[in-house]
Amino acid sequence: MPAEQAGRPVHVTEELLREWPLPAPGEDKEARGRALVIGGTAFTPGAVLLAGEAALRAGAGKLQIATVEPVAAALAVAVPEALVVPMRTDGDGNIAPDAAEEVDELAAEADAVLLGPGFSDAEASADLLQRLLPRLRCPVVLDAVASAYLTRHRDGVAHLGGRAVLTVNPQELARTLEDSGAPTGDEAAEATSRLADETQAVVLLGGQGKVVAAPSGKRWLIERGGPGLGISGSGDVQAGLVGGLLSRGADADQAAAWGGWLHGTAGEQLAAQVGTVGFLAREISPQVPRLLDELAGSG
Repeated sequence: MPAEQAGRPVHVTEELLREWPLPAPGEDKEARGRALVIGGTAFTPGAVLLAGEAALRAGAGKLQIATVEPVAAALAVAVPEALVVPMRTDGDGNIAPDAAEEVDELAAEADAVLLGPGFSDAEASADLLQRLLPRLRCPVVLDAVASAYLTRHRDGVAHLGGRAVLTVNPQELARTLEDSGAPTGDEAAEATSRLADETQAVVLLGGQGKVVAAPSGKRWLIERGGPGLGISGSGDVQAGLVGGLLSRGADADQAAAWGGWLHGTAGEQLAAQVGTVGFLAREISPQVPRLLDELAGSG
């Protein structure tokens, strides 16, 4: 596994990824695993759509989505590849904490679970995850607002033995660490490593210049992307890519490094095709299958 040399972070390049290949795709959907996405509110159903489609574009074999009941039927039509499970809501349109019981069976059969796309209420998210996360045994991605659970429970994913990935932006990183402001530059890299150490999870910090930090102290830098990726829904796509790679059998640090690179490089390709800014988050993940083929040497 490519990692730090003499204490220095590794830059994620095409050459590095070719030396760190993903698990073979296998011959059918069962071989590439089942990804379960849990997220959304009555007002943000698009986030789970973006994340779910990204998981499939990254090669997941099966997709299941658990989201709030008012939007579940429409989402099932919009993503016909997925099994969509409606969940009870609270008075504010969030998934109700006691709805955790409804996804137990799905989560038990999943190869990776992605929690958080479309969550908007940190307290409601933490209440739900407090009931759900301790039961999970498969690899997990906590995206964006879902990381608020770890502000309350620093050891909340420790039982997964390093098979958890946190996908956060600088503001979410600061909130999870309870720091006063979003870190930048070298401070951002150090804060990412600190959160990885404190939570025993791999952390993927998004933004201009992505950082991946593992609990072991290893760190990777991803200098791909551009301003066009700073758009609503972009983070949901990146989290979905990581979840899809985990479902295929990638380790947590590999899924984070590959997912961050694929997201950034897809953004660069769209910038060349469409314009520096103005492309949409939904256009990012369709770039990914070709990138995967190129890295595998078949493009």
